[in-house]
Amino acid sequence: MTGPVQVDPDTVRRASLREFLVARRAQITPEEVGLAPGARRRTPGLRREEVAVLAGVGSSWYQWLEQGRDITVSSHVLDAIARVLKLGEAETRHLYALAGLNPPQLGSAGPAEPRPVDDVLVRLVDAWLPNPGHIVDCYWNLVVANRAAQLALHMAEPGSNCLHQYFLDEIYRENLENWEELAPLIVASYRSEMTANPGNEGFQQIVESLAAQSPEFATLWNRQDVAHNGARSKVLSSKAGALHFESVTLGVPNRADLRVVLHNPQAATDTAARLNVLLAEDERRNGLRLVAG
Repeated sequence: MTGPVQVDPDTVRRASLREFLVARRAQITPEEVGLAPGARRRTPGLRREEVAVLAGVGSSWYQWLEQGRDITVSSHVLDAIARVLKLGEAETRHLYALAGLNPPQLGSAGPAEPRPVDDVLVRLVDAWLPNPGHIVDCYWNLVVANRAAQLALHMAEPGSNCLHQYFLDEIYRENLENWEELAPLIVASYRSEMTANPGNEGFQQIVESLAAQSPEFATLWNRQDVAHNGARSKVLSSKAGALHFESVTLGVPNRADLRVVLHNPQAATDTAARLNVLLAEDERRNGLRLVAG
């Protein structure tokens, strides 16, 4: 019995690139890019030569690209082709991957303009109650936090940076019992995030600002450690007693700039019961204030 046929991955990638470019070229009319429609066109959409001219590349080179030949491709040229073919963000990243380049990251000039968070993500975090959950952007700026995250994890106001809070917020530091254990991992994870977004000056701004304020961070940063932002355990103090959490960070497929961080009570601890005590006390206190008002 014969096994599965092995296919060269580059061959498959180049064939997919050819199919993708041909299909997208067929969907763009000459009028959409400012060209005269012409009297006789045997195929719909743009001709190869027209895409090449509009993208500022040679006709033969573009033909080789569309044929899936093994040629050198730059991000500058792919961006020009994506512009001509009116590709969206996801389609442009797909084009990069098919061409054998790393997909484009967030802008390189500095922090990207904030985009609204989809309501479905906000509902996801709220539905995680009574467990803590929050959302950060790629720079670890806090975007959304449910009430349990605010109470149990001492989350700051939306817009604050979680890396800065970790090193500069004395209340957070005092309440995180394994602060020193986690600090090197936190810094190493941020370096990994920064490395995945080469040229994005927003990360450098955050690092330089924090290093100037926290010698501990500066020392850890200079160690050049790198780690993935995986599952972690943390122990926090609270009025209801020690809270033990397992935390995991999840990416959002259609929002490369967001991370969802979910926290679960560790097994064989009283964390779940203590969380309920904190939330009930908060609800009672807020309810009393509303009645008094």
